[in-house]
Amino acid sequence: MRTTVSVRSQDVQKKWILIDAENLILGRLAVYVANRLRGKHLASYTPHVDCGDNVVIINAEKVHLTGNKLADKKFYWHTGYAGGIKERTMGQILSSKHPERVIIKAVERMIPRGPLGRRIMGNLKVYAGTDHPHTAQEPTVVDFASLNQKNKRSI
Repeated sequence: MRTTVSVRSQDVQKKWILIDAENLILGRLAVYVANRLRGKHLASYTPHVDCGDNVVIINAEKVHLTGNKLADKKFYWHTGYAGGIKERTMGQILSSKHPERVIIKAVERMIPRGPLGRRIMGNLKVYAGTDHPHTAQEPTVVDFASLNQKNKRSI
């Protein structure tokens, strides 16, 4: 007879993983990271507990998109004033001051909204360059590009 394992938050063993996003496809990377953050890769996955890993992503500015998404994919927001609709393309965001926001938003939209989703997103650390302050945690390097040939974009 099998029993369902329900993990408590104090029993969770969190790991640290490091992913280099250079030449990786954004959507495929976001799906992988969202599953790791959520803990869905574990046999003891529990939906109401933060049982996922801590993920560090470096080289966020060098992520790739397929097709014409750099020019065609637009994000809109409103300033609150009359006629205050603003738009920015994905290419403008990647070439701006904070290119890591592209990966953060892609992953955030794959995580459930609410208090648990906000806590899970706190386990994601994204950096535009190669430097990160998490060497003390000794993150395990995951070679995401070698998992599937479609994960990497040849220039």
